[in-house]
Formats: sequence, structure tokens, C-alpha cells
Amino acid sequence: MLTGAEESIRSVNALTSAWARVAVGPGAGRGTAFSAATVQPLLALLAAGADGAARDELRGALGLPGSADAGEEGRRIVEALRAADGVDAAVGLWTRQDLPLHRGWEAGLPDGVRGALTGDPERDRRELDAWASRHTRGAVPTMPAPAGPDLMMVLAGALLVRTEWTMPFSESRLIPETGPWEGERLVGLYRAGHDLDTLRVAPDTPAGPLTLAEVAGNNGLDVHLLLGDEGVAAADVLAAGPAVLAGDYATVPGSALPYGTPGPGVTVADAVGWDTLPKLRLSTARFTVRAEHDLLAHPEPFGLRTATDRSSGHFPGISPFPLAVSSACQGMTAAFSARGFEAAAVTAFGMAAAGVPAQRSRHVSARFDRPFGFLAVHRASGLVLAAGWVTEPDEAPDRPW
Repeated sequence: MLTGAEESIRSVNALTSAWARVAVGPGAGRGTAFSAATVQPLLALLAAGADGAARDELRGALGLPGSADAGEEGRRIVEALRAADGVDAAVGLWTRQDLPLHRGWEAGLPDGVRGALTGDPERDRRELDAWASRHTRGAVPTMPAPAGPDLMMVLAGALLVRTEWTMPFSESRLIPETGPWEGERLVGLYRAGHDLDTLRVAPDTPAGPLTLAEVAGNNGLDVHLLLGDEGVAAADVLAAGPAVLAGDYATVPGSALPYGTPGPGVTVADAVGWDTLPKLRLSTARFTVRAEHDLLAHPEPFGLRTATDRSSGHFPGISPFPLAVSSACQGMTAAFSARGFEAAAVTAFGMAAAGVPAQRSRHVSARFDRPFGFLAVHRASGLVLAAGWVTEPDEAPDRPW
């Protein structure tokens, strides 16, 4: 039986696969990067305060059984991230001062900043951007959430992942001879080692055969490079990756691969050299990928279809004030170089007022914008101390306010 932590990890990885299918477009003409690890805990925290169809959809996206505590799921993922070497994770919450929060929900949030939204877009933007930049060391300099007078709450998560390779690459020119990059002059990364089993081929996955190369970091973090057959959709290759790493599909280690071309991009042959040691040569392209994602463009994988319906509120466990999700965005950057790997992501959910106001109250306004009188009265005795009539009020000075 899986432990709670293992269930959480599988849930995040499942969301990674589901997101891959909508994040990587047909033809994959543009690179992208995304982090389900910053989205999942926020979805769980929202689910902890949701009800009705919104709650069911969020819990469904998280893969949570009916008895599971969604808030605990969110905290468990954040704690797992914070406990990993080379990983920094943060959670932030900003609310309007006139938005009441249920103490139980707020107390269940992971430790993090608690800030106020003023309704001034420029002022709120500066504070939100400063938080995003601080928690990603400038890699994601802006908070991916629109600031404005109708924004009632922002729930955000930040993630920074850094590692250096245990065996660095060397850099040289890379000019592919075939494929979409044919003839391009790229920065190539090359290295050779003796551990053939850091390369594996999964011959039978939903995306066809996949080649996986493990690049080990010096702090317990690894990067796995994935390659499918030419013509296979990028979304299918990327979506199959987590299941292969979880052991759901059999793989053949490099030391057991047959001669020839047993996997995408792989060649196995004998060579003449000065020793009998096996050798694995790995070559790839250096890359830096930056991406922005609007999760509401494809709300189903995230369980956000109903939660965005502003005709009514969906989060009574967060606040008695009716709320709906008004924005859900992620900013992401990832860089793979000769020395190591760095990725940073910031995800933000914006919440706005929802529903038709159900309570009626009397609103009165009074404008004294024509000649009017005044009385100054002693409160205790009712004595009028001064009286007057105003026909020439003061003129405004000729300066900006």
C-alpha cells in the first residue's frame, strides 16, 4: 500500500502527464516548460474550501478519494518540496482587507507570507512581483496574476530547483544532420562515461518506444531526457514519461540493449579502443525555455471548470463572501547547461467576487453642491453657537491632487 507521501507524488506526476497533453501543442513548434508541483498544492488548498461541483471537480483532478483531507494533501506536497535538497518552495496569500477569511482554512495553509491587496493595481502589482522575483532569485520576475480593483484574493506558489551535474558536459558546436534542426548551428553538450545503465529504452509505451537518459545532479536531483520516434506527438512522449519513471512500463538498461538501433536516437555497436571498458556517449543541445500558461484555457485537467463560474460562489470554506476563480496562471523558466540545471516557476490563482448580491441594504448619499447653511450646536444643551449660509465656497488651488 502506498503511503500518503507516495500517493501525493503519484498525484502530482499524474497531473504532469495530463497537463503535457494540453501544454505541448500539435507539432510542438515552440518549446515550453511547466510545473505541476506548484499547481497541485494550490488546487488542494482551494479544494479544502470549496463545495458543490467545484469541490468535486477539484478533488477529481487531484485524484483524492472522498475521505481524504484536501488541505492536508496541499500541505504534504509543500512540505515534501521544502524537504528536498536543491528545492525552495514558498506559498503566499494576499487578500483585500474587507474580505473575511475562515480561520480554520487560513490556519491550515503552509507557512508563508500573508499580505494585503489595496485595490490599487500599480501598488499591488509591485508587491506581487517582488514576491515572485524574490522566491525565484529573479528567474520569474513577475507574478502571473492580473492585479485590479476587483481582485479579492491571490493564492500563489513559487518553486526554485537547482542542481549541478556530478559529471559536467563539455560544450561544442552541434549541427544536426537530420530532423527539424537540420543544418542549424547549436550549442552542443557532450560527455562520455562508463555507466551504460543511465540510459534506458522503454520499448512499449502509449507513445511507442521511448529513450530515457538520466543526468544526475550533485544534490539528489536528476534530469531525465526523453526521446520518442520521429513523427510521434511531443505531448504523447512527455505524457508517457512519468509513468515510465514510475515503473509502469518495462525498460531495457543500456548494458542489455541489442546491437543496432534499439531505441530512438540510440546506436549500439563495438568500437576499437585502448581498453575494454564500456562507454556511453551522450550528446544534447543546451537550452533555456521560458513559458507562460493560462490554466483556464484548458480548465478540465485542473478541475477548474465550475470554479470559474462567477454566477455564484464556490468556496464557502475559505470565506463567507462569495468567491470564484478569476485567473489561474503560471510563469516558468528552465535552463539546462554544461554545469547543471535550474528551473523556476510561479503559479497564482486570482479570486474575485461572485454571484448576485442576495442581501439588500439601504444606501443613502447626500451632495451639498449648491448654496447651503450650517449650524454649530453645543451638544449637551442644544445651544446654537454659530450659524451661516454658504454661497461662495473655497476654490481649489491650481495644482494636481
